[in-house]
Amino acid sequence: MDMNLEVVVVPVSDVDKTKTFYQGLGWRLDADFPFDNGFRVVQFTPPGSGCSVQFGTNITTAAPGSAQGLYLIVSDIQAARDELAARGAEVSEVFHTGAPGAQFQPGAADGRVSGPAPDHASYSSFATFSDPDGNSWLLQEITTRLPGRIDATATAFASAADLAEAMRRAEAAHGEHEKRTGQPDANWPDWYAAYMVAEQAGTELPT
Repeated sequence: MDMNLEVVVVPVSDVDKTKTFYQGLGWRLDADFPFDNGFRVVQFTPPGSGCSVQFGTNITTAAPGSAQGLYLIVSDIQAARDELAARGAEVSEVFHTGAPGAQFQPGAADGRVSGPAPDHASYSSFATFSDPDGNSWLLQEITTRLPGRIDATATAFASAADLAEAMRRAEAAHGEHEKRTGQPDANWPDWYAAYMVAEQAGTELPT
């Protein structure tokens, strides 16, 4: 029995102000349903995401701003950070951690190191921002998944930009492959495909 996590509830104090905020980020507005008894539910979905967020009135007893460390996975941390900033969000600079867990500790300046992780190591570069109530979001750059995280028989990309980035990484790796063999590889489409599937599934990469 598949169980798909599709919605996360975010506790807020001002529904309309929060709605304006997430609309400003360019997230898709899926629903805004008010009811006569005061219940209201608003749903947004981040670009390319299979999971949405909901907020409203009479939807949760959690304190506004208590949702912390909500992950947004991106393939290019700097581009994602710059896009959010251009849309008016107050986003931290890109950083990597100098101490385990520092990405979750807003005051842990000593544990955060400015700039992306060395060699843009997957899972290791971050940026943060918050909505008007202080619900916090954590951008994390992932380019290569850990083994077992993805169905190795299925390869999918959330956007054309993600697919293009995967192709660029395959191109660079294929260039090193041709240097090692000392000859052009006419069968490069198959090599690219094998590399991109293995990278996403977290299995051994072709060389």
